[in-house]
Amino acid sequence: MPAISSKKPYRIGRSSTGLGLFATKPIKKGTKIVRYFGPLLDCKKKKDDAVENKYLFELNNRWTIDGSVRENVARYINHACKPNAESDVRPRKRKVFIRAIKNIEPGEEISYDYGTDYFKAYLKPIGCKCAACEKKRKKKRAEARAERLRLKAKAERKSLRKAEKQAAKAEEQHGLNGAKPNGKHLNGQGGKSVVSQIIAAKSGIFAKPKVKQGREDSASA
Repeated sequence: MPAISSKKPYRIGRSSTGLGLFATKPIKKGTKIVRYFGPLLDCKKKKDDAVENKYLFELNNRWTIDGSVRENVARYINHACKPNAESDVRPRKRKVFIRAIKNIEPGEEISYDYGTDYFKAYLKPIGCKCAACEKKRKKKRAEARAERLRLKAKAERKSLRKAEKQAAKAEEQHGLNGAKPNGKHLNGQGGKSVVSQIIAAKSGIFAKPKVKQGREDSASA
């Protein structure tokens, strides 16, 4: 396994979660990047067992590393669900190294998986902010936005069809009320004559045509 270079291939810098550790040189897969270290805590001692912070690294059921000391640069390495490094734990030697599990390019943030217990205790309640989880959230937000737009467009189409049906119905009703058989309105005098003729035809009774007064007088003369 490649050893850690005498010239540190990393630097502390700003990350999406606060501070993080970033590669300053290419780091090959399998390289030991940095050691995670700090005072050893004996869980069998009440005083040690009472220590509580987010930088505790459990080696086994008894020994835990308190990595909260400022000299422990490895504490700046953030969690990632899809990391580019991992913790190489050596309980017998009571040591932990952070090792690259893929090639890391300069400028890339170094990350490793903190484990299920840490994730549930510290990250899940506030939401994991690693790149993989942020990508999932962006995808979900995009899908939710697309769904809202789809439903809005569907509602607009439905409203448009309803308006078109109402307009067509209104136009049809207007046409029935204002139709002009034989060039005259149904509700006019011509319409009344046509209706009368239809009723007379069904009943067999036909009205006699009226004769003007002038013609009657001339006939009698």
